[in-house]
Amino acid sequence: MVSMIVGEVANFVAYIYAPAILVTPLGAISIIVSAVLAHFLLNERLQKMGVLGCVSCIVGSIVIVIHAPQEQTPTSVQEIWDLATQPAFLFYAVATISLVLALILHFEPRYGQTNMLVYLGICSLMGSFTVVSIKAIGIAIKLTLDGVNQIAYPQTWFFLTVSAICVITQLNYLNRALDTFNAAIVSPVYYVMFTTLTIIASAIMFKV
Repeated sequence: MVSMIVGEVANFVAYIYAPAILVTPLGAISIIVSAVLAHFLLNERLQKMGVLGCVSCIVGSIVIVIHAPQEQTPTSVQEIWDLATQPAFLFYAVATISLVLALILHFEPRYGQTNMLVYLGICSLMGSFTVVSIKAIGIAIKLTLDGVNQIAYPQTWFFLTVSAICVITQLNYLNRALDTFNAAIVSPVYYVMFTTLTIIASAIMFKV
C-alpha cells in the first residue's frame, strides 16, 4: 500500500513536468513489473502470449518516448483554462459527457453485467478528464509553493471539483468491472482504453 501511494504521488508530480501524452503510456511499465513479480513471487507462470504482451508494451513505450511531440507546459491555471475552453476541446468534452451519460443511463442497466466495455468505457472516458484536471491542480500547487498564489482563482477549484467527480466515478465503475469480470482481462483492456483516450484528449487540448 505504501509503495502504491508513493507511486501515485510520483505519477502526480510527473504530470506537472511532462506532457500527459507521454506520462500516461509509460504506465505500461507497471503492468510489466506486476507480471514479472507475479511470475517469480506468486508462481503465476507467464505464458508465451504474456511475454509477447510485455515485449509489446516495452516497444510501444520506447516508440512513444522517441516520437512524443513537444508540449509547451502551461505556466498558470488560467492558461490551462484557456486551453480547456477552446472550441475543439469543448466539443470533445460535450461528446464525452454525452457518451458517458448514454453508457450509464442506457447501456449499463442492460449490458453492464455481460459486456465489460460498458464499465471500462465509463472509466476511460472520465479518466481523460481526470488527467487534464490533475495536471491543472499540480501546476496550481507548484506555482503556489513558488509564491505565485493560484488558490484564489475559481478555475483551480473547478479543476479540483472535476478531478474529484471523475476519480470517484472511475473507482465506482472500475470496482464494478472487477467484481463482475476477470481482473486479468479487465486490467489490460482498461489500460489500453484509458491510455488511448488520454492521448486523444491531450492531443486535442494541447494541439500536439
